[in-house]
Amino acid sequence: MSATLRSTLFPGPAGRLEGLWKGPVEPRRGAAVVAHPHPLHGGTQHNKVVYRAAQALTRAGYATLRFNFRGVGVSEGRHDSGRGEVGDYRAALDEAQRSEGLPIVAAGFSFGAAMALKAIPGDTRIEACIALGLPLATESGRGVARPSVPALLVVGEKDAFGPPEELACFLGGTGRLVVVPGADHFFEGALESVGEAILEFLAGLRPAGRQSEAS
Repeated sequence: MSATLRSTLFPGPAGRLEGLWKGPVEPRRGAAVVAHPHPLHGGTQHNKVVYRAAQALTRAGYATLRFNFRGVGVSEGRHDSGRGEVGDYRAALDEAQRSEGLPIVAAGFSFGAAMALKAIPGDTRIEACIALGLPLATESGRGVARPSVPALLVVGEKDAFGPPEELACFLGGTGRLVVVPGADHFFEGALESVGEAILEFLAGLRPAGRQSEAS
Protein backbone atom coordinates (compact mmCIF):
# COMPACT_ATOMS: atom_id res chain seq x y z
CA MET A 1 0.00 0.00 0.00
CA SER A 2 1.41 3.40 -0.96
CA ALA A 3 1.39 6.38 1.39
CA THR A 4 -1.96 7.65 0.08
CA LEU A 5 -4.63 9.59 1.97
CA ARG A 6 -8.31 8.64 2.19
CA SER A 7 -11.20 9.94 4.26
CA THR A 8 -13.44 7.68 6.31
CA LEU A 9 -16.47 7.66 8.59
CA PHE A 10 -16.70 4.99 11.27
CA PRO A 11 -19.07 4.20 14.16
CA GLY A 12 -18.47 5.78 17.56
CA PRO A 13 -20.42 5.69 20.83
CA ALA A 14 -22.20 9.00 20.06
CA GLY A 15 -22.55 8.59 16.30
CA ARG A 16 -20.27 8.51 13.30
CA LEU A 17 -16.69 9.78 13.63
CA GLU A 18 -14.71 11.42 10.85
CA GLY A 19 -11.19 10.28 10.10
CA LEU A 20 -8.30 10.32 7.65
CA TRP A 21 -6.27 7.24 6.80
CA LYS A 22 -2.73 7.50 5.46
CA GLY A 23 -1.22 4.36 3.99
CA PRO A 24 2.21 3.22 5.21
CA VAL A 25 5.55 3.20 3.51
CA GLU A 26 6.52 -0.45 3.01
CA PRO A 27 7.42 -2.72 4.69
CA ARG A 28 4.20 -2.57 6.65
CA ARG A 29 4.40 -2.98 10.44
CA GLY A 30 0.83 -2.45 11.67
CA ALA A 31 -1.71 0.30 12.30
CA ALA A 32 -1.69 3.48 14.37
CA VAL A 33 -4.23 5.94 15.77
CA VAL A 34 -3.39 9.61 16.45
CA ALA A 35 -5.75 11.87 18.41
CA HIS A 36 -5.93 15.67 18.33
CA PRO A 37 -5.72 18.35 21.06
CA HIS A 38 -8.63 19.85 22.99
CA PRO A 39 -11.78 20.31 20.85
CA LEU A 40 -12.80 23.48 22.71
CA HIS A 41 -9.47 25.13 21.89
CA GLY A 42 -9.45 24.50 18.16
CA GLY A 43 -8.12 20.95 18.15
CA THR A 44 -8.85 18.90 15.02
CA GLN A 45 -7.34 16.01 13.07
CA HIS A 46 -5.57 18.63 10.92
CA ASN A 47 -3.47 19.96 13.83
CA LYS A 48 0.16 20.30 12.70
CA VAL A 49 1.56 18.20 15.58
CA VAL A 50 -0.94 15.44 14.83
CA TYR A 51 -0.04 15.67 11.14
CA ARG A 52 3.68 15.40 11.89
CA ALA A 53 3.10 12.39 14.15
CA ALA A 54 1.04 10.67 11.46
CA GLN A 55 3.73 11.42 8.91
CA ALA A 56 6.41 9.79 11.09
CA LEU A 57 4.23 6.75 11.79
CA THR A 58 3.54 6.14 8.11
CA ARG A 59 7.24 6.51 7.30
CA ALA A 60 7.89 3.81 9.90
CA GLY A 61 5.43 1.41 8.23
CA TYR A 62 2.15 2.02 10.09
CA ALA A 63 -1.15 2.70 8.34
CA THR A 64 -2.27 5.70 10.38
CA LEU A 65 -5.73 6.97 11.33
CA ARG A 66 -6.23 10.57 12.41
CA PHE A 67 -9.77 11.30 13.58
CA ASN A 68 -12.02 14.03 14.96
CA PHE A 69 -13.51 13.57 18.39
CA ARG A 70 -17.29 13.94 18.79
CA GLY A 71 -18.59 17.36 17.81
CA VAL A 72 -15.53 18.28 15.73
CA GLY A 73 -15.75 18.59 11.93
CA VAL A 74 -18.47 16.21 10.76
CA SER A 75 -18.08 13.85 13.72
CA GLU A 76 -21.44 13.43 15.39
CA GLY A 77 -22.24 14.03 19.06
CA ARG A 78 -21.24 16.78 21.47
CA HIS A 79 -18.11 17.45 23.50
CA ASP A 80 -18.21 15.42 26.75
CA SER A 81 -15.35 16.93 28.80
CA GLY A 82 -13.10 13.94 28.20
CA ARG A 83 -15.53 11.25 29.35
CA GLY A 84 -17.13 10.16 26.09
CA GLU A 85 -13.95 11.01 24.20
CA VAL A 86 -12.23 7.99 25.76
CA GLY A 87 -14.93 5.91 24.08
CA ASP A 88 -14.28 7.74 20.82
CA TYR A 89 -10.62 6.75 21.04
CA ARG A 90 -11.54 3.12 21.65
CA ALA A 91 -13.83 3.26 18.62
CA ALA A 92 -10.88 4.50 16.57
CA LEU A 93 -8.82 1.54 17.81
CA ASP A 94 -11.64 -0.76 16.69
CA GLU A 95 -11.64 0.92 13.28
CA ALA A 96 -7.87 0.50 13.04
CA GLN A 97 -8.19 -3.22 13.69
CA ARG A 98 -11.09 -3.65 11.24
CA SER A 99 -9.38 -1.74 8.46
CA GLU A 100 -5.69 -2.50 8.88
CA GLY A 101 -5.28 -5.26 11.47
CA LEU A 102 -2.83 -5.57 14.33
CA PRO A 103 -0.66 -4.60 16.13
CA ILE A 104 -1.65 -0.99 16.88
CA VAL A 105 0.36 2.00 18.09
CA ALA A 106 -1.79 4.40 20.16
CA ALA A 107 -0.78 8.05 19.91
CA GLY A 108 -2.06 11.54 20.59
CA PHE A 109 -1.16 15.15 21.22
CA SER A 110 -2.15 17.07 24.37
CA PHE A 111 -5.84 16.26 25.14
CA GLY A 112 -5.57 13.47 22.58
CA ALA A 113 -2.57 11.99 24.39
CA ALA A 114 -4.53 11.91 27.64
CA MET A 115 -7.50 10.24 25.95
CA ALA A 116 -5.18 7.64 24.41
CA LEU A 117 -3.59 6.74 27.74
CA LYS A 118 -7.02 6.49 29.38
CA ALA A 119 -8.33 4.25 26.59
CA ILE A 120 -5.59 1.62 26.29
CA PRO A 121 -5.13 -0.02 29.74
CA GLY A 122 -5.76 -3.76 29.39
CA ASP A 123 -6.06 -3.58 25.58
CA THR A 124 -3.85 -6.37 24.26
CA ARG A 125 -3.99 -4.97 20.72
CA ILE A 126 -1.66 -2.12 21.64
CA GLU A 127 2.00 -2.57 20.70
CA ALA A 128 3.20 0.81 22.03
CA CYS A 129 2.00 4.30 22.85
CA ILE A 130 3.25 7.77 21.93
CA ALA A 131 2.12 10.77 24.00
CA LEU A 132 3.07 14.23 22.76
CA GLY A 133 2.65 17.12 25.17
CA LEU A 134 0.78 15.00 27.72
CA PRO A 135 -1.11 17.61 29.83
CA LEU A 136 -0.71 16.04 33.26
CA ALA A 137 -1.09 19.40 35.01
CA THR A 138 -4.58 19.98 33.57
CA GLU A 139 -8.06 18.55 34.08
CA SER A 140 -7.63 16.46 30.94
CA GLY A 141 -4.61 14.72 32.44
CA ARG A 142 -6.28 13.80 35.71
CA GLY A 143 -6.56 10.03 36.16
CA VAL A 144 -4.12 9.10 33.40
CA ALA A 145 -2.48 5.74 34.14
CA ARG A 146 1.17 4.93 33.59
CA PRO A 147 1.38 2.90 30.36
CA SER A 148 2.16 -0.81 30.59
CA VAL A 149 3.38 -1.05 26.98
CA PRO A 150 6.53 0.50 25.50
CA ALA A 151 5.95 4.25 25.72
CA LEU A 152 7.40 7.44 24.30
CA LEU A 153 6.59 10.80 25.86
CA VAL A 154 7.76 13.90 23.99
CA VAL A 155 7.51 17.26 25.77
CA GLY A 156 8.73 20.78 25.21
CA GLU A 157 11.25 22.07 27.73
CA LYS A 158 8.93 25.00 28.48
CA ASP A 159 5.63 23.10 28.52
CA ALA A 160 3.51 24.48 31.39
CA PHE A 161 0.68 21.97 30.88
CA GLY A 162 2.89 18.94 31.46
CA PRO A 163 6.30 20.03 32.78
CA PRO A 164 9.15 17.63 31.96
CA GLU A 165 9.92 16.94 35.62
CA GLU A 166 6.30 15.96 36.23
CA LEU A 167 6.32 13.62 33.24
CA ALA A 168 9.58 12.04 34.40
CA CYS A 169 8.00 11.32 37.78
CA PHE A 170 4.90 9.94 36.08
CA LEU A 171 6.92 7.52 33.94
CA GLY A 172 9.10 6.41 36.82
CA GLY A 173 11.70 5.04 34.43
CA THR A 174 9.21 2.72 32.67
CA GLY A 175 9.18 4.57 29.35
CA ARG A 176 11.22 6.94 27.24
CA LEU A 177 11.00 10.69 27.83
CA VAL A 178 12.30 13.10 25.18
CA VAL A 179 12.52 16.77 26.18
CA VAL A 180 12.74 19.14 23.20
CA PRO A 181 15.04 22.05 24.15
CA GLY A 182 13.43 25.49 24.09
CA ALA A 183 10.05 24.21 22.88
CA ASP A 184 6.67 25.08 24.38
CA HIS A 185 3.55 22.91 24.63
CA PHE A 186 2.82 23.32 20.93
CA PHE A 187 6.35 22.50 19.74
CA GLU A 188 6.54 25.75 17.78
CA GLY A 189 9.59 25.61 15.54
CA ALA A 190 10.45 22.11 16.77
CA LEU A 191 8.19 19.79 14.79
CA GLU A 192 11.15 18.18 13.07
CA SER A 193 12.47 17.11 16.49
CA VAL A 194 9.10 15.55 17.29
CA GLY A 195 9.15 13.50 14.11
CA GLU A 196 12.72 12.39 14.69
CA ALA A 197 11.92 11.26 18.25
CA ILE A 198 8.98 9.18 17.00
CA LEU A 199 11.02 7.53 14.24
CA GLU A 200 13.87 6.69 16.62
CA PHE A 201 11.46 5.19 19.15
CA LEU A 202 9.66 3.07 16.54
CA ALA A 203 12.96 1.87 15.09
CA GLY A 204 13.86 0.50 18.51
CA LEU A 205 10.62 -1.46 19.02
CA ARG A 206 11.00 -5.21 18.99
CA PRO A 207 8.92 -6.48 16.05
CA ALA A 208 5.71 -7.96 17.42
CA GLY A 209 4.66 -9.75 14.27
CA ARG A 210 1.16 -9.57 12.87
CA GLN A 211 -1.31 -10.72 15.49
CA SER A 212 -4.46 -12.66 14.82
CA GLU A 213 -7.41 -10.55 13.69
CA ALA A 214 -9.47 -12.24 16.39
CA SER A 215 -7.11 -11.49 19.26
